[in-house]
Amino acid sequence: MFVVPAESYDRFMGRYSAPLAPQLAELARLEAGQRVLDVGCGPGALTAELVRRVGNANVAAVDPSEPFVAAARERQPGVDVRQATAEELPFEDGAFDAALAQLVVHFMSDPVRGLGEMRRVTRAGGVVAACVWDCAGHTGPLSPFWAAVQELDPDADDEGSRAGAREGHLVELFDEAGLRDVEEATLSVSVPHASFDEWWEPFTMGVGPAGAYVARLDADARATLRERCRAHLPEDFTVTARAWAARGTV
Repeated sequence: MFVVPAESYDRFMGRYSAPLAPQLAELARLEAGQRVLDVGCGPGALTAELVRRVGNANVAAVDPSEPFVAAARERQPGVDVRQATAEELPFEDGAFDAALAQLVVHFMSDPVRGLGEMRRVTRAGGVVAACVWDCAGHTGPLSPFWAAVQELDPDADDEGSRAGAREGHLVELFDEAGLRDVEEATLSVSVPHASFDEWWEPFTMGVGPAGAYVARLDADARATLRERCRAHLPEDFTVTARAWAARGTV
């Protein structure tokens, strides 16, 4: 799903994840000198924010995508970036003061196990924090796209049923993973788009479920979806998106 060039991800989701990263870092209440893990780092939007806060020598990151791991290593020299899944983190117990996962929980094959691994590698008293777009509430950055898809294909999976994508579900998952003092928060970003074409083109790059859906369409169906999306959006617009977030203590 994410075996795509890092630059494609940047253009598709990076435009929203970069301004989200400082908010997740704030929720985790990071402090200088702490050792921090970025789980599901992608090309490194959150990784870069963590480096700004605690320094590259104090940051580690993992992602299952080989192209993303290569990009994160190149962009953040000095960070310990490894290819691994959230469900099998290659670190010792209690190795970090905090473990964060931005826009990752809903792609974990086993979210409770993944969050449990984040808890395992975080020291007692440390913090685990994560966020997921509000897909179920239709206020995620891809919601206009999925609204158009649903009009044409009501049976399509719009990501709303994925883990953490509805209000309260991240908290439930954190509780199941054994985290304490779990609190929920909402994060929000606003991203301007200069034109409809600038918004649409990244959907054709095969990134994530939305990109995979577009890739499966023939030329006529793709053109129909494109025009249905255009009908939902003005030529010059701003996407305001909400993410559910949770913070827990080990």
